[in-house]
Amino acid sequence: MTRMSAVDRRTALVHAAVRVVARDGVSAATTRAIVAEAGMSLASFHYAFTSRDELMVELINAVVDGEESAFTPALVSLGGAPKTLHDAVRAALLDYFDGVRADPDREKAMFELTQWALREPRFEGLARRQYERYFAVAEAAVVTAAEMTGCEWSRPTAEVARMIVMLTDGLTIAWLVNRDDEAASAAIDFATSAIAQLAIPARTRTKSRTRT
Repeated sequence: MTRMSAVDRRTALVHAAVRVVARDGVSAATTRAIVAEAGMSLASFHYAFTSRDELMVELINAVVDGEESAFTPALVSLGGAPKTLHDAVRAALLDYFDGVRADPDREKAMFELTQWALREPRFEGLARRQYERYFAVAEAAVVTAAEMTGCEWSRPTAEVARMIVMLTDGLTIAWLVNRDDEAASAAIDFATSAIAQLAIPARTRTKSRTRT
């Protein structure tokens, strides 16, 4: 029998924990429940993690890492032809939503873990760092979209990013409740229009250079 590496063991336990948390909640995600889900022994758990709390920290970090790639691929794929900022925002939101639909358990687990972290004084900082990373990812996407489409933002990019995160949070939790793709599509249209209205054409430097 092939021996599983420590890295693979940790990854398998994290994936198992996501499934348990999404299905039964954080309180039910005991070490025994997680190893049973992973098909491992309790000794295997302690070989990979020193405690359940360490696993929870790893779990939050792993899921947030997955979220970081939510916007970038859609924006990069726009590189071939000129696109409006409206197109760029819509493509990024659709790509994000495709990720939600592809792995709803991850999203359910993420919301569950956020609430848990906020209730646990020892882990409240994890929830803050989680959203700081979300805001950073969204801001990077906002900057990229403006650069690719020759636009500028009328508001600070950090502010635009926060709006996007709040809109996607609402979109995600509403879809998890009713699984209504049509309503989600309408919400994406609304969010796209609202965000795109914050953009203005970049100041043309070409004209000023021509005049000089």
